[in-house]
Amino acid sequence: MLGVALNRRRIERRGRQDLEVAKERNLHEPASLHPVINPDQCIGSLSCISVCPEGDILGVIEGRAHLIRGANCIGHGRCALECPVDAIRLVFGTSVRGVDLPEVDERFESSRPGVHIVGELGGMGLIRNAVRQGLELAGYLAEMRGPLARGMVDVAIVGSGPAGIATALGLQEAGVSFRILDQNSLGGTIACYPRHKIVLTEPLDVPFYGRLTRSVMSKEDLLEAIQKSISNAKFKVYEGVQVMSLDGQDGDFTVMTNKGPLRARKVVLACGRRGTPRKLGVPGEQLSKVTYRLIDAEQYEDCKVLVVGGGDSALEAAISLAEESNAEVTLSYRNAELGRCREANRQKFNELVQSGRIRALMPSQVTQVTEKDVALKAGEKTETLANDYIIVNIGGELPLEFLNKMGVGVKRVFGDEPGKSSASPKSGSKQEKEEKFRRRLAFGLFALGAAIVAFLAFKGGSYYLAEPKARLKLAEHASLKSAGLWGHGVGVVATLFMLSNFLYSVRKRFRVLKGTAPIRTWLTFHMFVGFMSPLVILFHAAFQSKNMVAAYTFASLLVVVVTGIVGRFLFGLVPSENGKALEHAEIRGQMERLRSQVMPMLPVGQTGTAVRTLFERVTAPPTGRGLIGAVLAFPLERIGIWFNLLRARNLFDEHDHYAAFKTSVERLAKLRLQVDFYRSFKRLMGVWRLFHAVLAIFLVLMIAGHIGLSWFLGYHWIF
Repeated sequence: MLGVALNRRRIERRGRQDLEVAKERNLHEPASLHPVINPDQCIGSLSCISVCPEGDILGVIEGRAHLIRGANCIGHGRCALECPVDAIRLVFGTSVRGVDLPEVDERFESSRPGVHIVGELGGMGLIRNAVRQGLELAGYLAEMRGPLARGMVDVAIVGSGPAGIATALGLQEAGVSFRILDQNSLGGTIACYPRHKIVLTEPLDVPFYGRLTRSVMSKEDLLEAIQKSISNAKFKVYEGVQVMSLDGQDGDFTVMTNKGPLRARKVVLACGRRGTPRKLGVPGEQLSKVTYRLIDAEQYEDCKVLVVGGGDSALEAAISLAEESNAEVTLSYRNAELGRCREANRQKFNELVQSGRIRALMPSQVTQVTEKDVALKAGEKTETLANDYIIVNIGGELPLEFLNKMGVGVKRVFGDEPGKSSASPKSGSKQEKEEKFRRRLAFGLFALGAAIVAFLAFKGGSYYLAEPKARLKLAEHASLKSAGLWGHGVGVVATLFMLSNFLYSVRKRFRVLKGTAPIRTWLTFHMFVGFMSPLVILFHAAFQSKNMVAAYTFASLLVVVVTGIVGRFLFGLVPSENGKALEHAEIRGQMERLRSQVMPMLPVGQTGTAVRTLFERVTAPPTGRGLIGAVLAFPLERIGIWFNLLRARNLFDEHDHYAAFKTSVERLAKLRLQVDFYRSFKRLMGVWRLFHAVLAIFLVLMIAGHIGLSWFLGYHWIF
């Protein structure tokens, strides 16, 4: 236990250090889609930590997963899929920093009925996520088919990027008519990437193509795969078609384009944000030397190029220019540290900076652009660089004007989940189907377990109920005793069954098994085996304890099961301190405003000093006292607060003001205790992890000892 405890402490210490470094570099705040971990629900399985393709985004703090480098998170969502208890939600924005997004529900339907949004336009920038959304939407739309008027299609898809193509492939597979339009060319955002840009980090299943098995692909390879899937599916992408407006209603839309109208029952907007790049907003930006993407680095030979931005697009542009041309490359970024970028890009960029091939100006901001140079403000200094071209890669803005023409509402979200709206969730969603499957699985396993126990009880009910001495005279004793053919067989099967419980631990720790089945399914089976093992072992032992090794094996099994119950069910019943701490901070703010009103009224004497002391005491942050210290100190604190409240009563002209003051003081005192209490009690209950892990290992050793002893005594493999 000591070894496990020290190892967990080492991991947690590293997590705290990484979080401090992230805060120093301003990398802890997420930019967009990111995970939020519910500390009450998290059971500390830590299966989510190592699964992220972007590296150490999550860490361990107080035995639970914690977002460390939020700025580097790009919303893969693998951590949420790997959480066995649904303690991780993917959200847009934070409580402080909001994100503007179109209003969509769980079926990607916007605030305008019949108009659906998928991919980057809805906030899902990753290709894998965009493809997944497109295929899911195609499945939903395939359920809504009906009779069509002449010249009408079921679905009009705007945009031929990953989300739009995936939607089209899914619809073609389902036999739903559609037309896919793009104002530029096939590929959407991908077609605008620099040559050889790495665009995929996870395998994908693509209809009419098969599985993209490579974990890393270039832009050209992915475009080739898209073109092959379109060729196999036998449909056409209408390029150079710009959508101008949308008339009609759900079931009968008219899409107005520069090539004429198109009637459709449903409309899918999958056009991304690249058509609306974010601008610098400085004088001279309208000059032709300023561009917002890099296609071919070789065209900048012998030029002085400034790249603006600190994300993947900016770094990849600077790296391409440095490696594929002899351009003089400078990168300007507003922060001192690189932000939301892949670790591989960060390392490559730093190598080129150290070699002198790229000059990094961080932090700096462009203030003016002229024909021959560019002015930047770096700290308190202003620097002017000779310049031929500027490539601005600072992200894209929501195309508000286009969405307004489409009649789609936009809202600023603060920590909201994707696909949520004020509308009630629609039945048949993927989440609902998965939840139904888990409920059916749990019920099925419960029924199976009950049937097994009932069968074993039926098999030897009269024998197990008999007195130990009376059993010796029963005919079934030779078979049902622990060493008998039936009893020994039950023991062998139960042991193999019990050892299968470790499949869950193997599934959590080895990346090769991560995609075999949802981790929640493995946990359900893990709990089923845990509950069943002691019951089945009792039948093997014939409800008797005849040797010490067997008794200790069964005792360790019970401890493992009980600690598992604590971890899975009881641990989450104890609230974390976070909610109370937030409430404490809010009331502290109210008290601070109240203090600014009351302080000028206080007399100079003892009463005024006592009330000032009371203010300082109740508005101070929680002390971090231990569980026992918090409980013992609370009565004394309450007596002191009650006495000072009596002395302060006459200082308030109105009774309502004093009543509000008294209520706030008492609530703050209680919250300070609760913060300390919950924090300490949660830490105490966290000990279950040590018992659960160590006793599970001990259980294996005891099983081995029990089997070895049985073999030594002559009870060999009965089969």
